[in-house]
Amino acid sequence: MDRKEQHIARAFDRDLEALQAHIMKMGGLVEDAILKAAEALATRDEEVAERVRQDDRAIDELEAMIMEEAALTIAERQPMASDLRTVLAVIKIAGNLERIGDYAKNMAKRTSVLVQMRPIEDGGNSTRRMAKLVEVMLKDALDAFVQRDPELAEDVRQRDLEVDQMYNSLFRNFLTYMMEDPRNITACMHLHFIAKNIERMGDHVTAVAEQVIYLTTGTMPDENRPKADRTAMETHGQG
Repeated sequence: MDRKEQHIARAFDRDLEALQAHIMKMGGLVEDAILKAAEALATRDEEVAERVRQDDRAIDELEAMIMEEAALTIAERQPMASDLRTVLAVIKIAGNLERIGDYAKNMAKRTSVLVQMRPIEDGGNSTRRMAKLVEVMLKDALDAFVQRDPELAEDVRQRDLEVDQMYNSLFRNFLTYMMEDPRNITACMHLHFIAKNIERMGDHVTAVAEQVIYLTTGTMPDENRPKADRTAMETHGQG
């Protein structure tokens, strides 16, 4: 490798380090948003909910910065196949993080509405447990990205089954509350949408883990990931 190529390689490494640092910062903000949104719901705290909504701007701004810097890196460095794969993985991970942040913001919006209603027994705490599971998955997925650890990423991917199972259990609980007392219907519908948002967060965390597997092995995992969201079938069956 001549001096010019060495210079380009070092510059590309610096670009990648900067992109990775942005991803980790964005991931930290998203983890915080998940936990704060779940806390606001469990404690019926409108101030914390509003903070989640406000803080989502910083997540969006980081995604825009990552997209811009990644595009510049591709244009200026013209990376080879494996290096290009890293930059593309960064772009896709940033997109998934932004969507998770949006779901946290949606949770916070519904919390502001739920505070005005009669509380549903264990509704806030059960969704907080589900959100905590997703937050830990996200932390591990980001660690797998930094460490280039496909085994940890696969472990995260498999854990999404537990998120789906928790969602199905919550869905059945909320149906029961609605049938027991029609006055619970509106609050339970909001709680159901929140639980669905958390379940979708799990799907996006899984997509991050799959990007890590692709980045480290060169192949995307197959679709034989266990899924356990049965609510669409159950709802249809009850119609």
